Amino acid sequence: MKRQVLATLSTAALLATAAGCSSGSPSPSPTNVDAKDVTGSVTVWLMNDAQKSWPDLVQQVNDEFAAKYPKVQIKLSYHEWGTKVGELDEALASGQAPDVVELGNTETLKYMVNGSLLKLDRGSFDNSDNWIKGLAETCTYKDTLYCVPYYAGARVGLYNSKMFQDATGSAELPQSEDQLLGALDKVANKYKGTPGYSALYLPGPYWYAAMSYVNAYGGAIARYDSSGNWHGTLHDTKSQQGLQHFVDLVRKYNKGDLKVNEQDQAKVLGHEKAGLIYANGWEQSVATAPITGTPALQDVLKVAAMPGPNDKPLPSFIGGSDLAVTAKSANAQAAADWVRMFTSTKSEQVLVDKDTLPNNLVQLAPMKNKATTAAAANAVQDAWFTPAAPGWGAIEKQNILTNMLNAIFAGKSVEDATKEADAQMDQLINDAG
Repeated sequence: MKRQVLATLSTAALLATAAGCSSGSPSPSPTNVDAKDVTGSVTVWLMNDAQKSWPDLVQQVNDEFAAKYPKVQIKLSYHEWGTKVGELDEALASGQAPDVVELGNTETLKYMVNGSLLKLDRGSFDNSDNWIKGLAETCTYKDTLYCVPYYAGARVGLYNSKMFQDATGSAELPQSEDQLLGALDKVANKYKGTPGYSALYLPGPYWYAAMSYVNAYGGAIARYDSSGNWHGTLHDTKSQQGLQHFVDLVRKYNKGDLKVNEQDQAKVLGHEKAGLIYANGWEQSVATAPITGTPALQDVLKVAAMPGPNDKPLPSFIGGSDLAVTAKSANAQAAADWVRMFTSTKSEQVLVDKDTLPNNLVQLAPMKNKATTAAAANAVQDAWFTPAAPGWGAIEKQNILTNMLNAIFAGKSVEDATKEADAQMDQLINDAG
């Protein structure tokens, strides 16, 4: 999945600057070194999204940094989501880690738990009192901040308005789920002659969507109990109800291979084999690009809040990126200041102007009333996130939720599959590895 994260710190509240500092520990007192006298370099790893989508922001921050730190060299490189974690693990193990690294918000927990990231002073960053709650939580472990929210994302309904217009008489996506299901039935009937057409293309192994329905029913993947341990709760009644609802929708509307995940769902929509998908906002560009989609759909594909059960929008998983300073950075003062500049109010406004959700509620507010951003902006404030448990990384790595869904669509009951998944999670979820 596409996600991103960054972390920063101000010069006034500096972290340890020596390479030999204890893992994850802040310096006992601020440094008095003038920024113009700081030497050396700051190595920054950003994801290639920044290079493609806001190179002007990167240049703006690098220019600002150079003016403040004229003797410090910025060594910037861009990385791919599929390979970044492996590259970072190797760099950390060899003592060649970058000073600043962008992390997807589901990647942060592992590095917070194992001491790879420097502790940060939340109050030293712009808008820290108004950070989007779900995103700030991805940077926090045991009440300590280890990274800074960079930008946010939320899933929305992405649909072909012409198909809905032709089938239902309205180009608008219904706002209640009951109305949506009625509309989907009409869309499915209208295009039943199109081979492989899905009125709602909802992939079977799409666990982010499945857990949104679990959340909508008041369930959860796992909970933290009074004894101080996490335990899986997918077999709980409310979680099973939400999961069964997801399964029923997939079986009724997805006419493709139910074992195929959501990776190419935008292509399915872009090639006019679907009426509606539950997607990240950026997937619209995939659906309207040459080869992966159809450029002529640029004004046809629309975004809207995805209707969920109980006459409420479907709760979204909060996507996004954070920025962190690594624990053994040899130039932590300058590295933290670079992050502070990159997540400042001025920098976040560049993202807002590009219809990318910022890290804070103040700059998010106007986007709730803008047609191109309203659905995601309204969804992100109450979005859910994966458990902040020490062993969550191992659970994702072993594909426990994906395997559970595949087992259900292969014939196993929701009750049996959730009990097995919880048992597997309970073996891993409290172990930091």
